[in-house]
Amino acid sequence: MKMPSSNRYLQLLLVVAIVFLINVIGSFIYTEFDLTDDNRFTLSENTKKIVSTAGDNMSIRVLLDGEFPAGFKRLQSSVLDILNKFRDINPNIVFEFEDPTVGSVKELEQKKKLLQEDNIIPISLSYSDGIQLVQKAVFPFAIINYRQKKYIVNLLEEQKPGDDEEIILNKSVALLEYKFANAFQKLQSERPKNVLFTQGNGEWEESQTFRLESEIRRFHRVGRVSLDTLMKLDSTIDLVILAGPKTPMTLQNQFKLDQYVMNGGKIIWLIDKFPVSLDSINKYKFYVPEDIATGLDDMLFKYGVRIMPDLIVDLECSSIPQVVGMSGDKPQTKLFPWVYHMAAASEIQHPVVKNIDRVNLFFPSTIDTVKTEGNVKKTMLLKSSKYSRSQLSPVRLSFEILKVAPDPSKFNDGNRPVAYLLEGEFESFFKNRLTPEFQSMLDRIGVKFKDKSIPAKQIVISDSDFAKNLINTTTGDTEDIGYNKWERRFYKGNKDFILNAVEYMLDENNILESRSKEIKLRLLDTVRTKQEKSWWQFINVGLPVLLLALFGFAYQYFRKRRYSS
Repeated sequence: MKMPSSNRYLQLLLVVAIVFLINVIGSFIYTEFDLTDDNRFTLSENTKKIVSTAGDNMSIRVLLDGEFPAGFKRLQSSVLDILNKFRDINPNIVFEFEDPTVGSVKELEQKKKLLQEDNIIPISLSYSDGIQLVQKAVFPFAIINYRQKKYIVNLLEEQKPGDDEEIILNKSVALLEYKFANAFQKLQSERPKNVLFTQGNGEWEESQTFRLESEIRRFHRVGRVSLDTLMKLDSTIDLVILAGPKTPMTLQNQFKLDQYVMNGGKIIWLIDKFPVSLDSINKYKFYVPEDIATGLDDMLFKYGVRIMPDLIVDLECSSIPQVVGMSGDKPQTKLFPWVYHMAAASEIQHPVVKNIDRVNLFFPSTIDTVKTEGNVKKTMLLKSSKYSRSQLSPVRLSFEILKVAPDPSKFNDGNRPVAYLLEGEFESFFKNRLTPEFQSMLDRIGVKFKDKSIPAKQIVISDSDFAKNLINTTTGDTEDIGYNKWERRFYKGNKDFILNAVEYMLDENNILESRSKEIKLRLLDTVRTKQEKSWWQFINVGLPVLLLALFGFAYQYFRKRRYSS
């Protein structure tokens, strides 16, 4: 039985109307579903919050326009995708892609000069386009302008010799959300945070923390002060850093730090257990270091950690030079692994340390946790490798151990913590310990004693050398954080670790959580890809055309049979 033509037209009209209605609704309501197991297309709630609060126009120039090989093309499209997501959340965000390598000679010179002023240096990229080798200058940067402020985002993670380019690009894509969200947060901050470095107890000099202070000073206020000059640590101080104290701290100054924590303060403790350096070992045939008496052990114990009187030896370590012979009147040196200089790999899934390179630590000690009265969460941030162990004090240090290769079977007590994050409500170190005289003095100056803290944070690291910068004795210049003068290389993890720690302590919106995003790299079998290239080309290109032709042939065939009958 044939359907009346009016019904067929009505059905067709209904289908068209439904499709039209869906498109109209879709133009007003946008929804996407992220079905990936690593949530690579989903922004965190904290990122959305930061993006949505940009009140004025935020202009973003991405210097990544043009043709690129597949890896950089993916980075380019990922940047475009995330910026589109930002613009969907907040129309005040405007962006454009540009190619700094396009223009006249005069224009290119002007662009180069302006970019260099912002410390934007291109990288050289070599790749084959299938016909010839192409060399191209690439600027993997984004320039963000907001309310007379500027922030430069480096879109590409650092690639060291031997690093796989695909892994570096994948890591770069995974960190895009964090880098942009972090930039937005800093640009929107109304008040710079106040970071205080203590001095007066043998801490590192300003010249030795120059690089660290300079990095922090880019977006925050940084000061140095002796605790002796303060009546108390004010609540306007957002973070206190103790960088390598070497002399005993008075009870009065300990009290100031304690009450700062009780009022929600944040402290990063960079504490060396022993005063050890290669110079001290060089000076004698052997050297037995004594504990540094800072007076802080009991205080840290009360907060939940104990820095053990030991030194960790680790087979995963950096190297130091030793003289192995003479060439005329010049000594010949060779690098030997020095097990006291740990090269700790990041294995903890916490935003402070996730996705950072190895951290080069110097004579670190084990950090143990102890039970606390308060509700304190303890998170290990960094640890030694499984091929490590500890040497309890007294330790006899000598370069003689380099004459014999270490026995791996003796490095069997590994995974020893060297950095901890403490978060929660701490009990005061001075609870039930105040003398009547001390309490009377507090009453006179109007200071109210608190025996339990509001939520506060502390990070304890059993080495301070990793965060300081070396000084070139010839030129007086400072090296960047993480530079190993013996290996003549940088341990980028040193800088990332300490700066991430600072950011975590100052981060009110928990933006650092987006650093934990991990995009799994599902690499193809390159051998199988080459062998089956033609087959898969046929499946993806030829087969659809063939199926379409078969469908057309079948349609015409059955149509003729139907109407001929």
